[in-house]
Amino acid sequence: MVINHDFYMSLALKEAWTKQGLTYPNPAVGALICNKEGKILAIEATQRAGQAHAELQACISAFVQMGDTTIASLHDANAQHAYLLNNHHHKFEGCSLYVTLEPCHHQGRTPACSMLIEKLGFSKLICGTLDPNQQATGGINALRESGIDIETGILQEECETLLTPFRKWQNNTPFIFFKLALFANGVYDGGLITSKESRTYVHALRNNIDLLVIGGETVRVDRPTLDSRLVGGKAPDILIFSHEKEFDQTIPLFAVPGRKVFIEDNLDRIKSYRFVMIEGTQKMLEATQTLVDWYCIFYAPTIQTGKTIQFNKDLKRIQLLENKHDIIAWFQKAQ
Repeated sequence: MVINHDFYMSLALKEAWTKQGLTYPNPAVGALICNKEGKILAIEATQRAGQAHAELQACISAFVQMGDTTIASLHDANAQHAYLLNNHHHKFEGCSLYVTLEPCHHQGRTPACSMLIEKLGFSKLICGTLDPNQQATGGINALRESGIDIETGILQEECETLLTPFRKWQNNTPFIFFKLALFANGVYDGGLITSKESRTYVHALRNNIDLLVIGGETVRVDRPTLDSRLVGGKAPDILIFSHEKEFDQTIPLFAVPGRKVFIEDNLDRIKSYRFVMIEGTQKMLEATQTLVDWYCIFYAPTIQTGKTIQFNKDLKRIQLLENKHDIIAWFQKAQ
């Protein structure tokens, strides 16, 4: 059987994008395991910081497919890692592992993925791109020296794009994305636009960001809370971008404990944070267009009359996802 590396890597990439923004400060990574006949055993992505990396998560799912369900009851990455090492019984021999990023080669909050891959006896590792984190890199060289067949650079450009936020965090510079919710024809007003599933994802993003930026007019009109209650998460700090400094203090966002709220007529505050989300409409788009790295746009599958968004920059779509109700598109500025 001819194995199409691009096909398998594209599936790993797609899975990684479902966790984009949710793994901070770690990168979003996807992994896929197939047997020697090319049958897919698992497609997984890195979980939250401190939980299983994509490679470990894929090994767990594959192991369950192979008939061992005990590991599914373990929820600590270190325990999962140890269980696989002690109970794999050579079931991964002949298998190939596709991963969007070089397996880590150091002990952090979780064990080194490179060691796990070697001990489980994978026959082949196919990697998208090398790890820019000098503390974690080295997995490819170590695995090659152990005798595993290695191929690198598969869909490298796409895997590099996936890493854009992580590279900025590694350089201690903010990664900034703009979140929009639109009807299918670009209309942004008219009350709730997207499904609860999409709103839950936005709350999960808020749970990971450091700072949320919003315009003063939106705060006054919508009277938002801007927390992460749908996922039981934390509330990010808020920067209200406004020339008018007086706000009704009964607006819910001011009553959220543990957060800082800044009201400023400039965006310099963003430089003090690493992971920043901006919410707003046309005026905020125009005010932040030189700062934004990516745009995350949620499209509802309906058309409605009303005000529409006009982008002042050409954008290139870098990923398209969908849930049961909406489409989620990530864009970056066109080169």
